[in-house]
Amino acid sequence: MNSVTAAQSARKIIRFLRRKKESLSPLLILTHDYPDPDALASAYALHYMAAQAFGIQSRIAYGGIIGRVENRSMVHILKLPVHKLRAGDIRKYENVALMDTQPGFENNSFPANRRPAMIIDQHPFVTKPDAALTIIDTECGATCVVLAQALLILKLEIPAPVATALAYGILTDTLNLYRSPRPDVIKTYLDILRFCDMRALAKIQNPARSRKFFTTLGKGIEQAMMKRGLMISKLGDVESPDLIAQVADFLLTYKGAHWAMCLGRFKGKLHVSLRMEKSQVTASEILRDIFFDRRDAGGHDVIAGGSFYIGSKAGANVWEEAEDQLIERILKRLRIPAKVEFYHPFRGKIV
Repeated sequence: MNSVTAAQSARKIIRFLRRKKESLSPLLILTHDYPDPDALASAYALHYMAAQAFGIQSRIAYGGIIGRVENRSMVHILKLPVHKLRAGDIRKYENVALMDTQPGFENNSFPANRRPAMIIDQHPFVTKPDAALTIIDTECGATCVVLAQALLILKLEIPAPVATALAYGILTDTLNLYRSPRPDVIKTYLDILRFCDMRALAKIQNPARSRKFFTTLGKGIEQAMMKRGLMISKLGDVESPDLIAQVADFLLTYKGAHWAMCLGRFKGKLHVSLRMEKSQVTASEILRDIFFDRRDAGGHDVIAGGSFYIGSKAGANVWEEAEDQLIERILKRLRIPAKVEFYHPFRGKIV
């Protein structure tokens, strides 16, 4: 077990910012390309803390899109100061803080030949990252737990939007606190909750959904096939990679499903989301084992995701071959006999 608490990691961040102060300003806070609530909340908390406590000006950026409707709702309702990464931003900022991601991961726009000033993350590394400050707490439940602790330790006034973002980030990455391996995770959430705008939190969690969401979910259910507790669904082209993760989350709730893997195509890349009910092996290890390049996948505990390039002009047969190879590999990895046939649990007559 990791004996480091979120408070200990938070104090390291505080000491680093206090020592560096204006030399870090301006700071580019870079999330992964398709930021989730944990990444957005962590970046927002660092942005606020850096300015209020240490006079460090910063800009939050992401390289891809904010796809999931809840995440867009979070940005809109809380008025998060996040921006699409501009060409030249990386060159413009001497100091970059990577939030909820690492240089060795393929899910961010940070160049391989640069050394970041800060890395704050919860995901296990593939190659040990190098930065002026590296905080990787794989048992904190959510990266924003560490940032929330830093705000609490500093005794800063915590505005409702910051607190609400942190609470939502903790909830989403811990499956509503179900996946919170340490007592300090729940305590941090409760300490932050009293500063929240509960009405705003409820609105973020229950947004109006587009027709595309329901058609994608419907396709995911219709295409789903199952074998020995493994649920797999091919979604084809999707509007956003986040939809793939949402369908995987939903399919795992089916009675008898122990694993759910969804595959989708977006901008020339094959995206994969893996969800597990429970296991002694982390989902990220399983996904890395079946990927062609382990660096293309990541995650923690029962949640994993990854992607690799196929080609925007690749034919249908190329996509299908890559998908089928991954399916074959996960069957072997989970030791599910190939002779056992897949069946479609949601097709046919409903009794």
